[in-house]
Amino acid sequence: MADLVQYYGTGRRKSAIARVFLRPGSGEFKVNDKAFDAYFVTEQQRVAAKRPLALTETTATFDVITRVAGGGVNAQADAIKMGIARALLEFNAELRKTLKGEGLLTRDARAKERKKYGQKGARKRFQFSKR
Repeated sequence: MADLVQYYGTGRRKSAIARVFLRPGSGEFKVNDKAFDAYFVTEQQRVAAKRPLALTETTATFDVITRVAGGGVNAQADAIKMGIARALLEFNAELRKTLKGEGLLTRDARAKERKKYGQKGARKRFQFSKR
């Protein structure tokens, strides 16, 4: 039996985690067993998710199969973007300079700040009364 050739990358953004598999193919893109266009409704989400492939001109070279969970749809698109970039590095390490220059290998650490006790939210305080 022939071995399955695939490249794996994990992407994270906020609380979204994406497991991305790149397999040599015709450019088919599936997210959680759904068509790419059905999963990502806005054009901005689609462009963000496919950015590493467009940048390295490998859009028609790979079939992309992703499993993504957690977070919102925008965070999931960014998580997939990072996962694809990492999987492309596994495929060809020479793409690192291109991907790194565009900031696709850097984890975006911004996340929701926790609510503090004695306060109404993360930063907001309860109303102060002098008397």
